[in-house]
Parts: sequence; structure tokens; C-alpha cells
Amino acid sequence: MYVQADDYLPLGYPTEGGLLDRAVAGVVTVMGDTRGYPMFAALFGYGVAQIHRRQQAAGREWHDIRRLLRQRGRWLVVFGGCHAVLLYSGDILAAYGLIALLFAGMLRFRDRSLLVAAGVLCLISTTLFSLIAASAGMDGGASTVVSTTENPLRDALNRATGWPGSTLMLVFISVGPFLLGVWAARRRVLEEPGRHQRFLRNTAAIGIGAAIAGGLPLALITSLVWTDPSQATLGLAGVLHMAGGVGGGLGYAALIGLLAVRVGEQRGPLVTALSACGQRSMTCYLLQSVAWLGLFAPYTLNLGRHLGVAGTVLVGVIVWACSVLIADVLRRKNRRGPAETALRRLTYGPSRERSPVQKAS
Repeated sequence: MYVQADDYLPLGYPTEGGLLDRAVAGVVTVMGDTRGYPMFAALFGYGVAQIHRRQQAAGREWHDIRRLLRQRGRWLVVFGGCHAVLLYSGDILAAYGLIALLFAGMLRFRDRSLLVAAGVLCLISTTLFSLIAASAGMDGGASTVVSTTENPLRDALNRATGWPGSTLMLVFISVGPFLLGVWAARRRVLEEPGRHQRFLRNTAAIGIGAAIAGGLPLALITSLVWTDPSQATLGLAGVLHMAGGVGGGLGYAALIGLLAVRVGEQRGPLVTALSACGQRSMTCYLLQSVAWLGLFAPYTLNLGRHLGVAGTVLVGVIVWACSVLIADVLRRKNRRGPAETALRRLTYGPSRERSPVQKAS
């Protein structure tokens, strides 16, 4: 993941670009790359723990709850496989589905056991993943982001063959944050952020600070400030970057809780739209993949041929903003996202459908 290839820098950044592209590459390396995966894994764990708690409150036994969670996990794997083959090789849905299938039993762990397991898994996965990737001579992630074939069928085949390995890798690096999310859900940290402001402030400050500190060495390389690092240096920078990513992901999740405290009940149009996007996150995620394939694949508009890093990031922001607008339109029509509706029906059956104004499971 962190080794340079002829045409790409670590994390898949191109070796060519102007000053603005290089600056954006550095900023995104520090603040964005590998920071989203831990955040969403923690939020996924939080959501799974909420389902567990609600099912317990409804009087269901553990074996029934486990069956429900595994049923949901199986369908997430199916959704993820279709997503990877048809749209995007870096799918995360299947990884979360496998986590639900393989690690549902850890929902019954005691708090201390959860935290110990999470810490050990984060440490092992961060170190091993970074070192293995550095020694394997990978292309810095370019193969998972940049398609080079103009044949859509071959492109789909490439995604399909790479999907199992990338899914297992994501499971490996996501279980630790997932368990931390379960622990946080037991304390209702994000549901009652006002009671946990000190914890959220500390988590945000330490986590985001760790992301910045850990990401700086690799950012110097992706921004071409540091142009000739050794293989050992790349490996160490990768370890620091991955470790900072775990902290950054948790810090961003904590920052969301702090913003919820600040906003309170006085939500304006922007916060309402962002909340609608969060409630339809799976639909928005898939929509963004559709847009990305349509805009950047060599056999579609192929914008990547004309845009540098800065232009690509700008397009990404616009695509994300469009998904927020679509989610808000669905909210105004009092409708769930189609992906959420399909997953819920497949998991619970049509008789368990609820209004989208209620909190989604």
C-alpha cells in the first residue's frame, strides 16, 4: 500500500501534478486517507450494538438476536459482492457483513474484554497490514482506485477477482474499531452526547491529533516534498499513517457527537439534510459509486485523464453534496433510501417495515 510504483506514489497518488495538486494530496493523506474506514467501522459497531439492545428490550433471546444479526450480515455480503463487481472494488459492505457473521458473539463480551480485544486487534492489524503491504511492492492503492482497462467486462472481472482479498483485508483492519463502537454504544455516547462531552472532547482531540501526527511523514512523500524515501522509511511511514487512521476515525466520530451537542434541537436546513444522508448512508454510498464509475472509468467519461488530484477531490465533494441533496429529497417525501429498504425487508421481512421517521435499525 505504501510502495512507490513508476506512475503512482503511495496511496495511489500520481507522480505528476502542480503545486495545488501536491498540496491537496498532502492534506488528504493526513486528514482523509484510511481515516474513514475506522470511523465507519466504529459507527457500524455502534449500530449493531443498538440493534442488540433493542432486540433484548423486546424480549428476544440471544440465539434469535444472533440469527437476526447474521441474517443481516449475509445480505450485506451479497450487497457488497454486487457492489464490488458492478461498481467499485473497494467495497466495505461485505467486510461489515462478514464482521457481523464472524464476530456477533463478541457482543456478549464484558467491557474490559471488549477494550482489550479491540486494542490488541488494532495494534496487530495496523502493524502487520502496513509492513506486509510495504514489503509486497504494491502500487500504493492505485489498482483499487484507478481503472486502466477500456473494456467494462474485463474491468468487472478485475474487480471480482480482487474483491475477496480486499474484503478480508478490510475485515482485518475493521474489527478493532467495530468493537470500540460496541463499547461506546453501551454507554449511549452518541445518543446522549451531552452527558459525555468531556470524553468526546478528549477523544476528538487525541484522535485527530494522532491522525495529523501519524499522517505527516507519508504526506511529505505524497506531496513530493520528500522525494527519495528508502523502503524501510516507507514501511515506517505506513505504520504511522495506519495507526493515525484509527485515532482519526474515532476522533471524527467523537467530533460528530460534539457537533450534535452544539446544534441541539435547533437544526437548520443543512444539518437536517446531513442527518437525512446519515439515515440513508448505504443508499448514498452506492450512489456515489455509480457516479464515480460514470465519471472516471476509461470507458465512460474518463475525467481522470484530464483532472489532477485537486480537480478529482473537487468532483468528489460535488458528488457527495449531490447525494446529500438526494437524501434530503427522500426525507421530504418521508421515504427510506432504497438500499436501506431492501436490506431491512430481506433481514426482517415486509411485515417489519417501519416509517422512516422512526430510528432505523
